[in-house]
Amino acid sequence: MDERVREHAEIIVNHSLDVEPGDAVVVRAPSVADELAVTVSELLGERGAYPLVMSGRRDAKQAAFLAAADPADLDTPDHEQALFDAADAVLHVRAHANASEMSDVDADTHAAYNQAYQPIQQEILSKRWCLTQHPSPGSAQLAEMSSRSYADFVYGAMNKDWEEQREHQEQMVEILDPAEEVRIVSGDTTDLRMSVADMKTINDHGKNNLPGGEVFTAPVPDSVEGEVLFDKPLVHQGQIVEDVRLEFEGGEVVDYEAGKNEDVLTGVLETDEGARRLGELGIGMNRDIDRFTYNMLFDEKMGDTVHLAVGMAYDICVPDDREPNDSAVHVDMIVDMSEDSLIEVDGEVVQRDGTFRFEE
Repeated sequence: MDERVREHAEIIVNHSLDVEPGDAVVVRAPSVADELAVTVSELLGERGAYPLVMSGRRDAKQAAFLAAADPADLDTPDHEQALFDAADAVLHVRAHANASEMSDVDADTHAAYNQAYQPIQQEILSKRWCLTQHPSPGSAQLAEMSSRSYADFVYGAMNKDWEEQREHQEQMVEILDPAEEVRIVSGDTTDLRMSVADMKTINDHGKNNLPGGEVFTAPVPDSVEGEVLFDKPLVHQGQIVEDVRLEFEGGEVVDYEAGKNEDVLTGVLETDEGARRLGELGIGMNRDIDRFTYNMLFDEKMGDTVHLAVGMAYDICVPDDREPNDSAVHVDMIVDMSEDSLIEVDGEVVQRDGTFRFEE
């Protein structure tokens, strides 16, 4: 076994989930990630915790179910809800045998399933949870890399000193957390303003997402104004959506287009009312993620990028006296900030052409 698998598993158990003796831990992992699931299970046994390992989401088994299901019949499964109600911690492992496995499932079924699954997703988010990646042939192929190079890339981004990364990112948290307004500008295709007043900025240093490597917050829902071109592709439900452009007025998407698979984007935005508003502003800060791999878990952390998510806002970012943007979806999209770009916070430039002012 690659020794990096055990190092990865140790970071998950000790750092990301902070597992304690007696914890009930749900591990969702596709069969192509069995090596990691076995190693995590071993470490959980050593810790005195109790794993329950189940199939990953978006694999061939779920694709078969959703392709056969009638969207009108999809409802929150009580038995799965009960499982996550009882869990203390949840690990979800991504690893593709076939990255396009879900492409036969139509947009209406995806939307119905997301709505049915929303109470379960909210329960998971209330626990200690971690989403991570195991290098697999399907994921390597999607990234247009050899299996060996992809494994080097994945472990380079994940198996690192997360306390050092936290300290680096905290410099941006100290700028963004007290801020009132953020402006994102990239070339002549993106000029977007939003209020972040009183919202909390989170330092993602490998706890919930592994790899970590971003700081993120929630825009005030009705404050977003302007337009944005997401010049990095989006992979959603096994389909690639390119050149997404969104125009916002009063916080809501009032016009949109995509250069490829616009119907997939339409399905996202029509999921519910909250899907037309922004739920997240994130700034990528993991310099070990230095290339685009068609995997949002990595791509949104890439240095020289900003990502915005339509849909659900994370409760952790929103004060108790505010209602977070609510939606059954949370779909991230990326803007390249490496050239002819800037981030302004309360009128001051804090990043220009991908370089933060504290990096100069």
